[in-house]
Amino acid sequence: MAETAQTQQVDGKQVDGRRAARAERRAARLAKQIGAFAKAHGGAEGQLAYIGQMGTRIVLVGEDGGWGDLVAPSHAVAESAAQKSGITLHESFDGEFAAKVRTGPYEWTRMAGMQIGGPADKA
Repeated sequence: MAETAQTQQVDGKQVDGRRAARAERRAARLAKQIGAFAKAHGGAEGQLAYIGQMGTRIVLVGEDGGWGDLVAPSHAVAESAAQKSGITLHESFDGEFAAKVRTGPYEWTRMAGMQIGGPADKA
């Protein structure tokens, strides 16, 4: 008798049990990282942004204005991680959500680069 592999739906595709288990472990690790970020910043909210074949970016904004991001291998893994961590997800990065982000001198000089005397990008 031939053995049949267990399959599940992930991102609209049939995958075997090992791939589904790997995706679940990745979501759990990301959820743990999201939880640590939220704890360090007095809570957090997020937004998921598709970045092509690389996966989905999980943009995090803490209650204190701190921000960061993580990359998940797929949108389904990103959604699962956000759900497991318990953060609120926003549809887009605008309005009140975007206004919570606080940037410091480092970010401003990096964004402006040489125009205002910030560190020059060296190629």
